[in-house]
Amino acid sequence: MEESLRQQILTAFPQKTVDIRTYSPMALAFLGDAVYSLLIRTIVVSRGNRQAEKLHRETSSLVRASAQAAIGDAIWDMLTPEEQTIYKRGKNSNPSHHTRNASLQDYLKATALECLIGYLYLQDKNDRILELLAFGIKAMEDSRKTNKTKS
Repeated sequence: MEESLRQQILTAFPQKTVDIRTYSPMALAFLGDAVYSLLIRTIVVSRGNRQAEKLHRETSSLVRASAQAAIGDAIWDMLTPEEQTIYKRGKNSNPSHHTRNASLQDYLKATALECLIGYLYLQDKNDRILELLAFGIKAMEDSRKTNKTKS
């Protein structure tokens, strides 16, 4: 079986083993934000080569807190009890700040999604991350299309 990117990173840069259950929700979200961003950028670039400005605009529409909150809402019923616990830890975290472009509720849901992604990434559950995001992104994009049609 091929090593995951995370395993390759830890082989190249050895660290002491830490029980991931001891990581704070904000530490998990910090990592999850980077993983989520990489996945979204990969998805956007794979949709076709375009000017960097267009790539950035599409990426921004998927990484903003409101989009992450919508994805979190869409996947909630798919989550295992363990995943729901991690998501709730992220949602109940006490961030020192939140973006001006999002409501606190959306920001906390986005943090929850990032926390869950960070947790799953540390467990090498990349297939699960992709399953959840594929469902959540499709649900969010379908909802956006439906809302545009109603307007």
